[in-house]
Amino acid sequence: MNLQNLLYVFIILSAVGLLAFLPVENHNTDRLEIGAKAPLADVEVTDISGEKLTLAEVAGKNGLLVNFSCNTCPWVEAWEDRYNPIVNMAEENGIGVIMLNPNAAIRDKGESMEDMQARAKSSNYNFYYALDEQAKLAEAFGATRTPDIFLFNSDMELVYTGAIDDNAKSAKNVEQPYLKNAIQNLVAGKEINPKTTKALGCTIKWPK
Repeated sequence: MNLQNLLYVFIILSAVGLLAFLPVENHNTDRLEIGAKAPLADVEVTDISGEKLTLAEVAGKNGLLVNFSCNTCPWVEAWEDRYNPIVNMAEENGIGVIMLNPNAAIRDKGESMEDMQARAKSSNYNFYYALDEQAKLAEAFGATRTPDIFLFNSDMELVYTGAIDDNAKSAKNVEQPYLKNAIQNLVAGKEINPKTTKALGCTIKWPK
């Protein structure tokens, strides 16, 4: 991300930052609790490649990382420079990775499959990016934001959920790399702390 893009992200985040703390758009979802099994793990979703796959198929020997994300949220753009490094780290440690786009209400406003394919190409995504067509998985997980992280162990039990780290604006100034720590501790068999953090981002655009 060049300097101009960083400045753009900073301005946008400053303008919309408070939106992350507003109530979710009249959509009641019970968030998946730590220790709960991954829901709808056998439901097929369509990747940008056209491949049909399930969460169970994506999972690695040590677990699964699910990221609810999108194309149009400035919070996603702010954290996006951490996507590929985290995916590389996860896959090197036997954790499968998939990103799901739940923004069903605005498929015609930047969140279509074609938009996802273009975003993946321009951002050099090296992981599955699939359509959560009617946000069924997001609803089952209790996801509320983009991005919103769910990390599961080898038994597909939730061990961490929330934010990627504590500084969306600057990867260099991160003090608490929550997700990286969770991955390392999961693989090492150590306690994950914290197990939950607040997901910051744009609210999911639920189907009407």
